[in-house]
Amino acid sequence: MNVTTKDTTALSDAELAEMADLCVDREPNFDIGFLSKQREDWVLVTNVREGSKLRGYSFCTLERIGGTPSLLIGLLLVDRNAKSDQTLRTILHDQFRRALLAFPDEDVLLGCRLTSPDGFRAFAGLVDVVPRLGYKPTGEDRAWCRRLAKRFGSEKLIDDKTFVMTAAQGPVGGLDYVAAKGLVPEGSETFFECIDAEKGERLVVFGWAMAESLASGKLPK
Repeated sequence: MNVTTKDTTALSDAELAEMADLCVDREPNFDIGFLSKQREDWVLVTNVREGSKLRGYSFCTLERIGGTPSLLIGLLLVDRNAKSDQTLRTILHDQFRRALLAFPDEDVLLGCRLTSPDGFRAFAGLVDVVPRLGYKPTGEDRAWCRRLAKRFGSEKLIDDKTFVMTAAQGPVGGLDYVAAKGLVPEGSETFFECIDAEKGERLVVFGWAMAESLASGKLPK
């Protein structure tokens, strides 16, 4: 698989159409109009190809939130096939590599919105992932939830006790990924029992990529 990351401003309409084709016949049905908006809202876009075939893409930005180095994923979509796990790892590996370049010798927060328990696989190798089974979020955790919801444009639609963003009109970004094999983190299904992803509901999740793990180049696991 080949991965490329570039500024979203360099995306052509033809590339947006190719991205839209990956989910033209299924949810979340991201169309060209919605993807064009993502081009405006985010800084970087990562594409993964197998030969000439697009297998996945992600819109993200590297920025500081209150001084904290952060990798924020606005949208990540993976083709649902036997190589979906490899596609996800390839995207994340390139984005973590860029996080290391942007924030050398610093821990980096990864924040995104999940549509299903499979999305927790994106946090493999990270520490202090919130929410997680058997852990009661602190006041600072809930504050981070609100900060991320604000960055995702949904500050008034977040429940900082459940970390669930309620439904909004129109398409909603997030991490759309179905694992090809392997297990999702134990208990992660419980966070989605009352979430209807097709109605735009999302779970806000964040975790920390430690500086030594970024430097080792071993993320994601």
